[in-house]
Amino acid sequence: MLRHALTAASALALALAATPALADTLIDNVDGITIGKNGEVVRFTGLVFDDEGRITQVLARKDKRPARPDYLLDGKGQVMLPGMIDAHVHVMGIGLGLLTLDLWDTTSLDEALARIRQFAEENPGRPWILGRGWNQEKWGLGRFPTAAELDSAVADRPVWLERADGHAAWANTMAIERAGVTAKTADPAGGRIIRDASGRPQGVFIDRASDLVSKVVPAPRPKERDLALAEAQKSLIARGVTAVADMGTSPADWETYRRAGDAGRLKLRIMAYADSIETLELMAGPGPGPWLYDDRLRMGGVKIYLDGALGSRGAALKSPYADEPTTRGLPLLTPAQLRNLMSRAAMDGFQTAVHAIGDAANAEVLSAIEELAESYEGDRRWRIEHAQIIDPADIPMMGQHGVIASVQPLHQTSDRLMAEARLGPDRLEGAYPWRSIIAAGGRLAFGSDAPVEPADPFAGMAAAISRTDADGQPFGGWFPGQAVSREVALAGFTSGAAFAGFAEGRFGRLLPGERADFIFVDRDPLIASLDELRQTRVLQVWIGGVRVDAGANGDAAE
Repeated sequence: MLRHALTAASALALALAATPALADTLIDNVDGITIGKNGEVVRFTGLVFDDEGRITQVLARKDKRPARPDYLLDGKGQVMLPGMIDAHVHVMGIGLGLLTLDLWDTTSLDEALARIRQFAEENPGRPWILGRGWNQEKWGLGRFPTAAELDSAVADRPVWLERADGHAAWANTMAIERAGVTAKTADPAGGRIIRDASGRPQGVFIDRASDLVSKVVPAPRPKERDLALAEAQKSLIARGVTAVADMGTSPADWETYRRAGDAGRLKLRIMAYADSIETLELMAGPGPGPWLYDDRLRMGGVKIYLDGALGSRGAALKSPYADEPTTRGLPLLTPAQLRNLMSRAAMDGFQTAVHAIGDAANAEVLSAIEELAESYEGDRRWRIEHAQIIDPADIPMMGQHGVIASVQPLHQTSDRLMAEARLGPDRLEGAYPWRSIIAAGGRLAFGSDAPVEPADPFAGMAAAISRTDADGQPFGGWFPGQAVSREVALAGFTSGAAFAGFAEGRFGRLLPGERADFIFVDRDPLIASLDELRQTRVLQVWIGGVRVDAGANGDAAE
């Protein structure tokens, strides 16, 4: 018996001796910047991580370096930042958008029609012409475009084009006919068909009315979805984004991410929020799912739509729209339905992320949180997505319940003139009230809502700290009292976005124990001018201690 014990002990000793120690990589001579545990800026000059991609040391200039690191890299004095985290994107929307027609930069109806006509001519084999990005406000049209105008570009195939905000869509006559929508078709709850004087569909479908046509649009095949994910990863990584919160993950989206993870092609970190309670229960099960693929994928919450958008006048307002007094928007849920969905998610420990843009919608979700907080204690991290227009009287509730406002700074610059028209001058005090949210004790997480806006965190930072657009307008900033500091802006795209997704301690700050997700950029965002900040170039991207190329599939650099 003793002999067997000694033999087993000897074998164990030999096995341990044969197991190599974790290899350390030291990247030295960097101008490192991160956000500390208390929200403060931390500067450092060296970073050490092991071969599992976890940070082991963050070194100041005076700190002693490892005597003999396995790998030593010279940072050449370049600025190192945590990998950027976009707190609100639509990953597959980005990828599919890159494979279809993009109208985001069109500035007139005529330009858009020419682009649509050209795309159809260049893609004769496509049974449907699909795309997104149009914005009648940017075109200065003063109305929605029509099916007849779309027919003038393409009449021999159905055309279906989502508005820039995703809350309306534009169809040609053939698409409307394929869907069987007529003057007799009723507006669905939470949706509106734009009609002519005779009641016939005029071509634009708002919010849930879009389902009337989208249900007959052919769904992307798995190969197309895999290609779209590859394109989305390429686009995001190129901008320095290493992690995202994917808002509205469908079962098909989830399976696409799982295929990529199983094949080792998932480089981005995705915090998935299901598109419905049913998807949540199907994909995650009885509670928040585990982190998969070395912290690259997790489903921990659900996205709930409470209203539409300002651009399509679907955002739910307390008072009528200033430029269309006959409507207050389109609530997508009753108060009871909202509470039921939030309660169903919360009782199983899932996080809720509620889309609310208008002041009535934000007031409703805050009221629901106040009621549910009594039943569901603990660290819930209630999220409001967009939180664009909030009655100042309601903002204190955000601090009382630690609500996270997941906001998109570029929306403020894009929507400024439209918000003024929709609300009128007397209701702008609560428009995009970022500093007021912080002052009340609420939290901020920053994102882009890509593909609605470009997934450009540095442009987002510039908008957050200045309240001006890329042309510096308006001079001095739009309601500049709501601008935030550079430190808050950087945190919003790193540690704040990680916290909003229950990912702190895994990634988001460059601190010991976290994943070595970092980027090198060509300037310091805390001191660069606004123009310089917007022009920031991403030089290198590292995820989990591996340098990642923004090339095809986001494959690791050789």
